Amino acid sequence: MKLQSLSLVLLYCALAALPQARPANILAVYAFPGKSHFMMHTALIRELVESGHRVTMITAFSLSSQQLGSNYTELLIEPVYDFWHDVKLNFGVQHLFDLTQMKNYDFLKMLEIIGLKTTEHALRQPKVQALINARQTKGVFDLLLAEQFYQEAFLALAYKYNIPIVTTSTLGYENHMSQMMGLITPWSFVPHGFMPFTDRMSFMERVHNTYVSLYEDFDRLLNYFPKMDAITEQYFGQALAEVPKVRSMEKKISVMLLNSHAPLTTARPTVDAMVPVGGMHIYPPKPLPTDMQSFLDAATDGAIFFSLGSNVQSKEMPRDMLQLFLKVFGSMKQRVLWKFEDESIGQLPPNVMIRKWLPQADILAHPNVKVFITHGGLFGTQEGVHYAVPMLGMPFYCDQHLNMNKAVLGGYGISLHFQSITEQLLRDSLLQLIHNASYAENVQRVSRIFRDRPMSPRRSAVYWIEYVIRHKGAPHMRSAGLDLSWYQFYLLDVIGFVAVLGSTALCLSLLAIRLLQGSGRKHRKAKAH
Repeated sequence: MKLQSLSLVLLYCALAALPQARPANILAVYAFPGKSHFMMHTALIRELVESGHRVTMITAFSLSSQQLGSNYTELLIEPVYDFWHDVKLNFGVQHLFDLTQMKNYDFLKMLEIIGLKTTEHALRQPKVQALINARQTKGVFDLLLAEQFYQEAFLALAYKYNIPIVTTSTLGYENHMSQMMGLITPWSFVPHGFMPFTDRMSFMERVHNTYVSLYEDFDRLLNYFPKMDAITEQYFGQALAEVPKVRSMEKKISVMLLNSHAPLTTARPTVDAMVPVGGMHIYPPKPLPTDMQSFLDAATDGAIFFSLGSNVQSKEMPRDMLQLFLKVFGSMKQRVLWKFEDESIGQLPPNVMIRKWLPQADILAHPNVKVFITHGGLFGTQEGVHYAVPMLGMPFYCDQHLNMNKAVLGGYGISLHFQSITEQLLRDSLLQLIHNASYAENVQRVSRIFRDRPMSPRRSAVYWIEYVIRHKGAPHMRSAGLDLSWYQFYLLDVIGFVAVLGSTALCLSLLAIRLLQGSGRKHRKAKAH
């Protein structure tokens, strides 16, 4: 009895020692209409509301289906902005399968277009304008929670309501984040997020990586920032006495929550304010619909799951490639479950089931799924790793190449260039993933590492948000590198100083040698006479 009482006392003391977060009023801005992005946003908002916080959210998609209750207020952006229309129009492509032919500079231009267009579309909304021009601002909100994805104008809301900022990045680490958080990323072994490199680069790859990384830095500084600054000025000019520049607003970010976690990212220098919470969207698997459950249960030779995510749609696949995939699938013993957005496709092989929508994570959790055919999106690859399913990747744009290269380097994936796929290549790749035990062994090893954490990613994200609120922006976590001039940050002043000292020392040495040589000649002449 005494031991039990002592245990209860110790438990009470332990709980009392934990930081207690009061319910906070959080202003969340998730205005970018990327469906996959909302997998992370929805998980985080749900966790915050369930933790007792009140959330007001500017959102591209409604979360009404989540039934979040009275602690959640929604400012819905209507209509949903079709940013892919702008991308297709600008680059002259018919469908997203053509994006495999775009260069890194095209991707940067693409992100600029969708960032500026979707930001301005959201800022025009009357509900958002009312928030920007509100008279009562003191004590209304405790924190601004915003997406770290080309929507920087919304950071000005933190100045309007005098609150700290936490951002969330659905892409994980990006090249330009180092300058935002006050540290230097070594391009010698940290590949640019859109480059098809690993952290083991050759000399020419390091040259290319340095050029692309430097190009993006200057492009943001000289091209992108002035355009986003103009939008910020236009929509916040009447609400703020002085509208801050994007570069200044980025330096106000207290913590950045990154959709990344070891070992799915390159080991790199970081700061405490950059917190990896990759896999936040992954929940325990739910029961599958009866037809899918039966289909997979009966896959005695294993099953292949095929999904290209929410943006690249299989129904837009060129006809010849569609027939190629169906022919290969029909020749295999395995069953194939394919996310295909047009169920009137026609005659299918008996081992193939298609559906417009499929519960991806729940399917990957089924023990009979042996291969995941994916576009290499970060959310999908995290799910594949979490449930230890080897992957066949067909990356199309941006970070998808990097994600699949990581899978190839880790020995749990094969990456193919979509336009180069042949029947033989596709079949051989699938059979290799199914029958070569090393792929399954490697993905199981990586899965164990990915899931081995002291705290779940959702709880970790909530902890750091509450931490920033408790400590009034947590200025003690801010890197002093943010206060340095660009030439100080990159040590150019030190390099210049050393160069001047070295040059001066060299010049003085040469002068001394010449003087000594001249003195020696005079001495010899005098001696000769």
